[in-house]
Amino acid sequence: MAPSDRGVVDPATLIRRVQQARSSGQTIVFTNGCFDLLHAGHLTLLEGAARQGDRLIVAVNDDPSVRRLKGARRPLTPFEERVELLAGLAVVDWVVGFGTSTPLELIEAVQPDVLVKGDDWPLDRIVGRDQVRARGGRVVQVPLRAGRSTTALVRQVRNVDP
Repeated sequence: MAPSDRGVVDPATLIRRVQQARSSGQTIVFTNGCFDLLHAGHLTLLEGAARQGDRLIVAVNDDPSVRRLKGARRPLTPFEERVELLAGLAVVDWVVGFGTSTPLELIEAVQPDVLVKGDDWPLDRIVGRDQVRARGGRVVQVPLRAGRSTTALVRQVRNVDP
């Protein structure tokens, strides 16, 4: 597949591209998150995820699902900007949005070979873990940078004098 197949895709297109990649023997890696205020901690996760296989899928919570998870004042960065930023990273192949409370439907549809989350997630709380393992896949927890989070950035900004 040519580099031009990378970028923001809808679920149906993603599934077609995954099937093409898999038919050529490529390993499919999946991670997900809100990715609000993209920061170095996110990059650590994404680079660690990309090292686990050939093609990296990043599933991103849409704005309403971020509000449900993080509160009424979030996200700070709109969905369209978050997916554009992620798609522009060299380590990311495909970015897909989702609006459900978890990415389980996407994980079941994509059937990734490797599911990646940060090590801040307890293994028993990683959504899709059982489904990926049942297919012979792996679940990987990437060590994160301490103190790097959107919440920490928001606190820091609130404490800055105008």
